[in-house]
Amino acid sequence: MPVRTVLCYGDSNTYGTPPMRAPYTLGRLRNDERWPGVIRARLGADWSIIEEALPGRTTVHDDPIEGAHKNGLTYLRPCLESHRPIDLLIIMLGTNDLKARFSVTPADTAWGVAALCEMALSCAAGPNGGSPKLMVVAPVPIQETGFLGDIFVGGAAKSRRLAALYEQIAARFGATFVDAGAVAQCSPIDGVHFEADQHRRIGEAVAAAVLAL
Repeated sequence: MPVRTVLCYGDSNTYGTPPMRAPYTLGRLRNDERWPGVIRARLGADWSIIEEALPGRTTVHDDPIEGAHKNGLTYLRPCLESHRPIDLLIIMLGTNDLKARFSVTPADTAWGVAALCEMALSCAAGPNGGSPKLMVVAPVPIQETGFLGDIFVGGAAKSRRLAALYEQIAARFGATFVDAGAVAQCSPIDGVHFEADQHRRIGEAVAAAVLAL
């Protein structure tokens, strides 16, 4: 059986940034602690798991503070083409869209995910020049706490609306839907990032969804 390739496309909560107590705190959970690593262990040697994770990545927005390279849409196509053929693309983005600086609605964030799905289906990155299968993962609802609370003002209420909207987008594009907020919680330290045990919960839920395909 050929090795099947899964591309995990996300932000700091795919990268494995641990909960932050202060600005400019650098760090990353171990490979086996991050949710893509949990998937890798669960699926085994017949699967290649690619972690394409950038802290601060948005769905479709250039960040006026952190840089235009945080735009998830502009990087998606070269990413897909550089790793093809891709059997499954897993998208878990939207948390950074909740930053007050973007002033977007939950619906706009969901449509940002839709734009990513459209891009993925149009660039022949799947096996035999086809399209990869898609999985849309709704991010875990955030809390406005710690120093990040000032950056995500108003974001907590918006985040609680994303899962239902993402499920609709997933259905529109024939994607598998996983609600990470149903199995995990953000750390109360900064309200945005996960402890390792929560990564494991997400990884197990996503791995089960992959195997169900």
